[in-house]
Amino acid sequence: MFVNHCTACDKSMLIFPSQVTGMARIDGVIAMTYTCWCGAEQLWHDGVKGGQPEGSVAEIA
Repeated sequence: MFVNHCTACDKSMLIFPSQVTGMARIDGVIAMTYTCWCGAEQLWHDGVKGGQPEGSVAEIA
């Protein structure tokens, strides 16, 4: 579990493994998609300082 800030509801919340919808390693960076408690699909990757989200899945894709 980890804390992340949702770009849709603008809240920081605990994210549990059951909320993770996908995970991949791309060019040495771990990327993970998850569903926030508000229902928004979000993207996290370890290439961002402090684990802050880069944006929603729709913004990235």
